[in-house]
Amino acid sequence: MTLPVVILLGFVIAFAGSQGGTSSFGLPIFALGVGLIFLIQWLAFIPAYLFQTEKHFDLTGSLTYVSVTALAVTLSPHIDARSILLLVLVVVWAARLGTYLFRRIRHAGKDARFDEIKLSFIRFLNTWTLQGLWVSLTLAAALAAITTINRKGLDLFALVGFLVWLFGFTIEATADFQKSRFRADRANRGKFIHTGLWARSRHPNYLGEIVLWIGVAIIALPVLRGWQWVTLISPVFVALLLTRVSGVPLLEKRADEKWSGQEDYEAYKARTPVLIPRL
Repeated sequence: MTLPVVILLGFVIAFAGSQGGTSSFGLPIFALGVGLIFLIQWLAFIPAYLFQTEKHFDLTGSLTYVSVTALAVTLSPHIDARSILLLVLVVVWAARLGTYLFRRIRHAGKDARFDEIKLSFIRFLNTWTLQGLWVSLTLAAALAAITTINRKGLDLFALVGFLVWLFGFTIEATADFQKSRFRADRANRGKFIHTGLWARSRHPNYLGEIVLWIGVAIIALPVLRGWQWVTLISPVFVALLLTRVSGVPLLEKRADEKWSGQEDYEAYKARTPVLIPRL
């Protein structure tokens, strides 16, 4: 996806989310948030390219979620319980995932996905810009609910959304913990994980990620109006990204390259769903 297309999509989501939203400094807070998201990525790209490192890529994404959501709550003239709830959920999720990913890349020393990309100015810049779009689309529903002029107290949607978020967060955090513990055991070197949640799904962490953003969208749902409905693309975008683009397809290909033909791996693939466990 080229740089102009990514920026155009950013403008579209900024326009849609800003309709019916509050303003600050004469500009819609939602649009300011989206602009800040991209600005942070571009500023972080400069030292990343100069020093040819991707070690802070995931951490930058997580910090962007936290800073933009906190700024939106701070700038909004009407801070309510729904906004605070969304802020807390985003911060908790981003802090845990960002810390986990940063520790993982520090331990590994690098992220192999960037070996060729970071050598090219344009390709590396595109990657950071795509992260800006990823954050904008993923955060869109929460950001619209925080900045909207339409306010409602906590209700059944908030309760159900929180429980869905909590369920997804627990799945993702547990799956990441189980995989980290598995990799830390030297006896498992060169092996694939197929225990715990990983015995029920080949990618339980991605399942948890999708579910928790569905929860966020449910919380946001009652206060969205007009063009703001477009921001409900958030969980759909997360699901499509993880299952069709950068998540499952890449990891499945990498796993096949390592273990394809091994009897235990082929049996694991045959009995274990890619994402959603069999009941």
